[in-house]
Amino acid sequence: MAVTASRTRHPRTRTRIHVVSDVHGNARDLARAGDGADALLCLGDLVLFLDYADHARGIFPQLFGAENATRLIALRTARRFDEARAFAAELWAGVDRNAAVEQAVREQYAELFAALPTPTYATYGNVDIPGLWSEYARPGTTVLDGQRVEIGGRTFGFVGGGLRSPMRTPYEIGDEEYAAKVEALGEVDVLCSHIPPDVPELLYDTVPRRFERGSRALLDAIRRTRPRYALFGHVHQPLARRMRIGATECVNVGHFARTGRPWVLEW
Repeated sequence: MAVTASRTRHPRTRTRIHVVSDVHGNARDLARAGDGADALLCLGDLVLFLDYADHARGIFPQLFGAENATRLIALRTARRFDEARAFAAELWAGVDRNAAVEQAVREQYAELFAALPTPTYATYGNVDIPGLWSEYARPGTTVLDGQRVEIGGRTFGFVGGGLRSPMRTPYEIGDEEYAAKVEALGEVDVLCSHIPPDVPELLYDTVPRRFERGSRALLDAIRRTRPRYALFGHVHQPLARRMRIGATECVNVGHFARTGRPWVLEW
């Protein structure tokens, strides 16, 4: 499944890929994210449920107000997860949670998928709802999870979702199931995932001051198969945005919601 240049006036021998992750509702910049590229890669978290920087944005404040969002964020940041869940449960009492969230997610997906350029290769984030993607992904958007594709002569492997955590986001799976998806890729040139490999410097988020969950299976695959790049998001303000593990350049591309700029890979 090769990608050919379609955005330039003159033929060129190089391939240019733009990569985004953690879009979190930023449809305006997403519509421009593929400009000048042969393809866009999207590594998940299209949905914005709760914005830790702007407490008035997202599904939760849309339903319950910014003040309640601020309180929930404070509890989560303090790692008082049981209290956070109890507080949220009080707010959800009497509300059809599934229906309310699905409606809000559908509204976001309609706008976000319409903004994706052609071609786009995408995988799920931990806050995404995979069951809805087939309804909104248009021709030109290829969804991959535990699958690989060739772009410009290089092989890209995609692993979506996150691992189970106290946050209990929609698309979290067990370690064994996640490892099976990683194993199914085999050797690739570029390993694309939503969450990072299990390396402390790549997992620590400096704003909420906590470690997110990373994958040991990803780390083992990097050491074993030595891809050129490992690209991921999930941690919005990491202690280290990039580091080398053996022959592999590991890069966090999860800054799109804030900066509106894709990461560029060209060869």
